[in-house]
Amino acid sequence: MKGGFSAPGDYIYFKSQVPLHRIPIGSKHWRFYDFGPKVVPPLICLPGITGTADVHYKQIMSLSMKGYRVISVDIPRVWNHHEWIRAFEKFLDAIDVHHVHLYGTSLGGFLAQLFAQHRPRRVQSLVLSNAYLETSSFKAAMPWAPIVSWTPSFLLKRYVLTGIRDGPHEPFIADSVDFIVSQVETLSKDDLASRLTLTVDTASVGPLMLSDSLITIMDTSDYCAISQQLKDQVSERYPGARRAYLKSGGDFPFLSRPDEVNLHLLLHLRRVGVEARPDLVQGIPKDGGGESSKEQDDEKRDADDSPKDDKTDSAGPSAESGPPLLPESTDLHDLDNQQLSSTKVLGASGEFQSPILSLPFGETDILVSKSFIHREHLILNLLISFLGQCTLTVTNAGNFGASST
Repeated sequence: MKGGFSAPGDYIYFKSQVPLHRIPIGSKHWRFYDFGPKVVPPLICLPGITGTADVHYKQIMSLSMKGYRVISVDIPRVWNHHEWIRAFEKFLDAIDVHHVHLYGTSLGGFLAQLFAQHRPRRVQSLVLSNAYLETSSFKAAMPWAPIVSWTPSFLLKRYVLTGIRDGPHEPFIADSVDFIVSQVETLSKDDLASRLTLTVDTASVGPLMLSDSLITIMDTSDYCAISQQLKDQVSERYPGARRAYLKSGGDFPFLSRPDEVNLHLLLHLRRVGVEARPDLVQGIPKDGGGESSKEQDDEKRDADDSPKDDKTDSAGPSAESGPPLLPESTDLHDLDNQQLSSTKVLGASGEFQSPILSLPFGETDILVSKSFIHREHLILNLLISFLGQCTLTVTNAGNFGASST
């Protein structure tokens, strides 16, 4: 990252947990994330002109933990819309995905509609955010389009960033702009040139075979690089579509308003009949608690990697998602629920639930809540009187343990 930008902590954690895939398909190179149960029809996120596969990491984190499969892609280097349609279809074939739900923002929303128009059998639903139907207005605003492929990289970056409104912004929107700028810095000259060419290439979205009831339009009501007139054209084209307006969020609501966006995506997927599979999400306790430790997660991954996995479905070992995306913490109150040889020693109130005489002294350890540190001498005397030959040790955490000699 340049310019002193500090990557968000949740993005750093995401990068450590979710692998980035790079595959060549013909002359195109695809860069994408694919996370969540493979048996679930995926939601594929298509970014705008300034976006990469990374910009939808918050959607991957949230929806995959609920049992949905999310794929976020970079737009490859294609130079016209027909090339895009063919390349995207080959990409879906390569990852063995036949039916998709598309979530496109800005240029991504336009490309999603074009693919749904020309490959109607493969698209089951659409979520369009700050999208548009035709490119004539962009072409008129960019008279130097014929020489875009010869333009230096720094000028292309400056041009695509001029569409982002300068501050001041509220903190979350400012953070989203900083993140997008950092992603633009990772794009090559050819990446930017191809995306600008797609923006001005003469094309328009024709009638879709997809029912309006399977389309959700999610726009922001504050400033956006896509004019309100273009967004209104989308709303008029799909009068029966579900509306999900956000009061604010700027050009990148998926980063600045992730909770609202993720909620609308979740409602859309449920409405169009996508069934989540939370039972295939690894690292989440069946009782919904947060008591699983890193060692337990490692054991689960080791077990999944072993050849004795007889429960793998037709999608193979990758039918289950990877490790949990959000760090899990163990609260202090978990110690109150800790069992010792099926005998509860201490309650949440700090009082004994069972007489100390009933403890099986043949066991190797006796754990006592650290709230009893002030009773150190009383506990020592009680334990010594009953254990006899046992040696008492004081642990760093302030608990007491008894080990047989």
